[in-house]
Amino acid sequence: MQITSLAFVLITIASIIVFYLIKSKYRVGYLAVLSSIFIASYSYQLLVYVVLYALVNYFIGLKMLVAQTKTAFFRLGIVLNLLQLLLLRYSSFAIDPVLSIFSENLSVSRLSEIIVPIGISYFTLQGIGYLINIKMGWEKPEGKFLPFLLYIVFFPKFLSGPVERSNHFLPQLKKNQQFNSQQVEEGLRIALFGFFKKIAIANQIAPYVINAYSDIDSISGNLLWIMLLIGPLYIYFDFSGYTDIAIGIARALGIELLPNFNRPFFSENVTTFWKRFHISLSSWFNDYVFRQTSFKYRKWGIYASIFALLVTWSLFGIWHGAGWNFMVLGFVQALAIIYEFTTKKWRVKAFSGVPERLRVWFGRICTYLFYAGSLVFFYSGNLGVAFKYFTKLADIGGPLMLGPVSRAPYSVFIYIPVLLILELLRNDYQQTYGKLEAYWYHSTPKRQMLRWTLYSLMIVLVLIVGQKGEQFIYVNF
Repeated sequence: MQITSLAFVLITIASIIVFYLIKSKYRVGYLAVLSSIFIASYSYQLLVYVVLYALVNYFIGLKMLVAQTKTAFFRLGIVLNLLQLLLLRYSSFAIDPVLSIFSENLSVSRLSEIIVPIGISYFTLQGIGYLINIKMGWEKPEGKFLPFLLYIVFFPKFLSGPVERSNHFLPQLKKNQQFNSQQVEEGLRIALFGFFKKIAIANQIAPYVINAYSDIDSISGNLLWIMLLIGPLYIYFDFSGYTDIAIGIARALGIELLPNFNRPFFSENVTTFWKRFHISLSSWFNDYVFRQTSFKYRKWGIYASIFALLVTWSLFGIWHGAGWNFMVLGFVQALAIIYEFTTKKWRVKAFSGVPERLRVWFGRICTYLFYAGSLVFFYSGNLGVAFKYFTKLADIGGPLMLGPVSRAPYSVFIYIPVLLILELLRNDYQQTYGKLEAYWYHSTPKRQMLRWTLYSLMIVLVLIVGQKGEQFIYVNF
């Protein structure tokens, strides 16, 4: 079931109503069943697999309570988690080429055709994080299976995150959630903005970006430059749109998910950018890979951090997909962060005489352009396509006509600036933004009518353009 479909929205609203009508002791089971049905709408085989996956990690977590077997079961759990991810996500890249040497009929990647591993990269990180938390003593194993199953399969976050932490999610399930109209209203409002970002903005940009990478030879260099600059906007509104939907629905159900975006395009450097973009993933790699690796090799001094950055961001790139282009994507992020890490003192001294506002915006523009360039490796099917894209950027010329690939594409030139200006105010002019927010949410009949008029217009617009059903780009991971 498409998460942007009208059927999903109606079923979700009905599910929220039922959630607060039933007794609190049944709610975890209710959400687990609801999430299982959602997964089954994509694939029954996937549902069976995910339940088995949850059972394995649940029992391994319980076995780690015994001190004598803690390390052994921890290692077993990590191996099993990585092995199943390798078999279902990376077999076509890392295993099948080796097997083809012995026989053309051997192909492990056929498993992914049977199970359809949607969301596997997300729930695998959650499973690994859970086991690490227990091993490090940061969390005790969950004693009941249903809450742990819900942690893995919770439907708002299942497809594309956020990457939830077990010690953040599971304790919330033990609370007796009372109906809170303000909380439900806030959650639905956040979800509405998510639908708007995804359907009214990202879906309208998607055909241009996708076509640019699918047929580079027939597209002019000028247009490729435009697509290069649009690329970050597309992935941001697509992915943050999904995140808002997930966070909004979860909040309406009384569950707080981890934040995933914090005005990333107003970051002054790449290091800060990755603290604001896909926060749940980058912080996961920071906590469970970078810190552990740098601590293990701390005797190396500064080189321990550099080595840890290379390992972390290489794995970050590989997480995104099976291909050398994704490895390069992670590697260039590592190079940029290492550069910022090793030249910080020099850069502070070099820019000390530059006016702060000029320095800030210069950093923001450079960060945006760097990210836009690195996304070429993300969008390209392979390294050959990526290098061809960069080569053709030098071919300035050709028509700028975008073509009739979208029903109403130019409306995004209104929506995007409005949303980015609001983010700018919230980031740089917090006092002004606070006054606007207080004015907007002030409870007077006229302002309530104004708010509901805007929300109604957004709903109508989403319904009108929602027939164009582009999938979330991060569903692939």
